[in-house]
Formats: sequence, structure tokens, C-alpha cells
Amino acid sequence: MRVATWLLWAAWWLEQALGEYGMAHFSEKGKVRGKDYCIFFNSQWARLPQDLKKASRIQTFDLTASVLCSPSEVPDGGFPNRIPMVLRGNCTFYEKVRLAQINGARGILIVSKDKLTPPAGNKTQYEEIDIPVALLSYTDMLDISKTFGEGREVAMYAPNEPALDYNMVIIFLMAVGTVAIGGYWAGSRDIKKRYMKHKRDDSAEKQDEETVDVTPIMICVFVVMCCTMLVLLYYFYDHLVYVIIGTFCLASSVSLHSCLWPFVRRIPFGACRIPENNLPYCHKRPQVRMLLLSLFCIGVSATWCVFRNEDQWAWVLQDALGIAFCLYMLKTIRLPTFKACTLLLVVLFVYDVFFVFITPFFTKSGESIMVEVAAGPTNSSTHEKLPMVLKVPRLNSSPLALCDRPFSLLGFGDILVPGLLVAYCHRFDILMQSSRIYFVACTIGYGIGLLITFVALALMEMGQPALLYLVPCTLLTSLAVALWRKELPLFWTGSGFVPPPIIMAPINPTQTPGPPTKAESQAPEAANQDEAPPPSPHPAPEEPSQPKHEVPKPE
Repeated sequence: MRVATWLLWAAWWLEQALGEYGMAHFSEKGKVRGKDYCIFFNSQWARLPQDLKKASRIQTFDLTASVLCSPSEVPDGGFPNRIPMVLRGNCTFYEKVRLAQINGARGILIVSKDKLTPPAGNKTQYEEIDIPVALLSYTDMLDISKTFGEGREVAMYAPNEPALDYNMVIIFLMAVGTVAIGGYWAGSRDIKKRYMKHKRDDSAEKQDEETVDVTPIMICVFVVMCCTMLVLLYYFYDHLVYVIIGTFCLASSVSLHSCLWPFVRRIPFGACRIPENNLPYCHKRPQVRMLLLSLFCIGVSATWCVFRNEDQWAWVLQDALGIAFCLYMLKTIRLPTFKACTLLLVVLFVYDVFFVFITPFFTKSGESIMVEVAAGPTNSSTHEKLPMVLKVPRLNSSPLALCDRPFSLLGFGDILVPGLLVAYCHRFDILMQSSRIYFVACTIGYGIGLLITFVALALMEMGQPALLYLVPCTLLTSLAVALWRKELPLFWTGSGFVPPPIIMAPINPTQTPGPPTKAESQAPEAANQDEAPPPSPHPAPEEPSQPKHEVPKPE
């Protein structure tokens, strides 16, 4: 049933895919260097060359004051060997293209203020037209008019889209590295907190953050909140996006401080405290190095918030803050059993698949709610993007990078959800003294699942629910290791996390066993064969004190 549903959806999607992305290279007349702009064309009118060198450079004719829907709008002399730029009007694409072709045009660029849609027609119209037809956005037209003069030339071409972009390697390393480091850090920190006594200072900076054990009820509430928030973002994106941005700034600055403080506290200088004051959050006199670290973290978060739309470099700050946020959450949230891990991963597996593959049947535009919200709705008036993703710009020159999705994205949930299982595996490794085999196997399973996600992305050429591949790879790998080591009952219930029994002081082998004396019961730590117990101020009644005298030596 699922396969049939997916095939029907794929067939519907192919029917809608009438348009293709291409590039329009504008330049001054007689000059080679210029600038590429995104165009949306239909190859059934006329195909475009794949290489810019094979594309003809043709002078444009600015007719953006007209929609070219009637012969009266054609200028005297027509468009001999030119490409007119006209506005999109109420008439059909065929009427525009036919008027342009009859009057000697070599192509036509239709400027659209709305979303770029494929310039469709019927089979008879396709056979009649032999010039390329492409749509250009209105904002790009304004930039072209500002950048180039009236004698500008354009060359339209459509290079092939590569199967995989090199930025996938960067995303893979960031995701796997975050899961491995976060899982290792969270597991080690949790074990130390459970089984070792730390010397704690009264100062707030030396106290570790408390962990939160996830219960089945919390998992259900969390999933309901995720579904509700995603639907609200889909319908009220322009209003809620700023709430998400503000929340991310606050959470990321706290997370960055938490991740950097273990390293900063080892710096030998800056340990002195600030003077007495009545300032908020400073009345406890924090250390100078802690205060400077807080100002640094707030500054990084504020810098990203101000320049978040600078596509050339702001993504570096967003990824750094996002990795810190994921590490902080992996340290704070803890799954106590493999049963809880399975419940969380399976429920979010269904959630991810539903909002990517099933929701296109219910939306008016036929778009996936998950992909639409993650990439930002095309009809958004704010043009803001959600920051809850790792993003890396495409490193190759392609129409898809220029037009539709200039960044490759990976949501924080695709890191946090499997990362919680990796952290559980590491804690179990330490307690069972299993040489971290669960941790290593689960991390490798996560990497394999991410690679499968990239392959599916290249084959289907559409957004993928990463948990569809990550959940089976991590869960089945951990389960297989537990079965192989015959530790599944302990691994499933978390029975290995029972605190160890209290070990009594060793008994002196030179003494015969017997009931403990009163002195031993009061001070068991003093019972050592090399050290005598401390003298009691009140001697026991059954052992009366003897008078002190010297024993005479025998003659």
C-alpha cells in the first residue's frame, strides 16, 4: 500500500514538472564577463544549450512596459534578431510567444512578479513555436536594468545538475562529528555524575547542568507540540518565524557558553572575581573569564541575528551556533532505556515521513509541509529562513543553486534524535565495560544512514525525510550488537544502570571473624591492620583499666 501510494505521488509530481531551471547570462555588448540570473523555461517550446560557450549572445529589447498580448503592442520594425523582455499579463504564453516569433524575435523573456511557473501550452502550440521561452523574476529584472546598459546581451543556457554537490561532504562531517562528540560527551558526563563524588564549589559556574530523563509521556507531548508548531508555521510563517529566530538566538548563546566553559575554565588567568555590585546577574561576583565568555557568546549570537541574511558568510555562524545547540541538548536530555529510545525514534520516524511524503496530498500547492517550512515558503513576504538547520551553500555552479535551493539543509532533529541513542549506547558501554562497541557501532550506523539519505536525494531529486533512513540504521545496529553480546534484556530495560552495591571495608585476614566491637561499629574507617584505633575517652566496663607499674626484671 505504501509503495502504491508513493508511485501515485511520484507520477503526479512528474506531471507537474513541466518546467526546468536555467540561467540567463547578461553582459554588456561585446564583453564576455557578466552575471547569471535564474530563469524558468519549458524545453517543449525550444531546448537550451547545456554550455554557455555554445549559447548565442543576443541583444535584448526592453518592453517591460508592455505585456505583449496584442499586435498593437509590437513596436515598429518588430524584434529582428533580438530577445524582448515583456511583463506577464492576462493572455496565454502562446499568444506572447507567437507575436514575438512572427516579428523576428530569437526568444522571449517574460518578467513575472509572482512565483515562477512553467510556461505551458499544448502539443500543437509546441510544434508551431521554435524559439526559447523563459520566465525571469521581477527583482532580477530591476537588478539587470541597474547593472547593465540598454545595449545589453543575453545568452540562455541550462547546464546539467550534478548528482551530488561537494557541500554534502561538509554536512556529513558536521553531522557525524556532532553526533559522535555529543554522544561521547553526554555519556561520559552522565556516568561521572552518577558514580563519582565531585567536589563542588558554592559558585554557580562550577555546577554542572542538570539532566532531564525523558519519559513516554514527555515523548508524546513533544511529538504533538512538533506537529502543532509545524502546521502553525506553514500557515502563519511570516508571524512565527521571528519567534523562532529570537528563541534560537537565546538558546544558542546559552549553548555556546555551556560548550566553551569547560575549556575556558582551564585558562590560568581571569579567575579573579568582579568587585561587589548590584548589577543584575552579577551580584554573585562571577569570575572575569566567565563574564568575558558570556559577552563573547552573546556577541556571536547577536552578530548572526543582525547579518543572518548575508548568504556569503552568515551560514558559518549559524552552523557553529547550531552545533553548539545540538551538543548542549545531547548533554541535557537523557533517554534512560533502549525502550524509550525506540519509542522516540519510531514516533519521529512516522512524523518525518508523514510531513514529507503524505502532506503534499493535502496542501493546495502540492508541496511538502516539511520541505516548505524548512526552506522557507516561496510566497513569504519576509523572505526569512528558519535557523533550526545546518546549511552549507552549493559549491558548484548550477541552476538549482542559483534559483531554487542555493543551500543544502539538514535539520537539527536529524542530529539530535539519533544522537540521543548514541549517548545511551556510550553510557551502556561504560557500565558494561564493553570497549565502547555500542557507541562505535551506533555512530557508524548513523553515518551509513546519512549516506543513504544523500543517495536517495540524488536519485529522487527531491527533499528527503532523513529519519526514514537514520532511524532503521541506528536502531537495528544497536539491536544487533545487543543480540550478538546476549545483553538485550539489560540493554532494553536499562538494568545496567542500577547503582553499584555499597562495598564494606575489608576484614583483616589475621583476625578470626566475629561480631564487630563497639569501637568498630562507631568508626569502621579506622579499622586497619597497620593503624591502631583511636583511644576511647570512656573505657569499656568489661575491660577495667590496669594500674601502671613496672614489671621487675628477673634476677
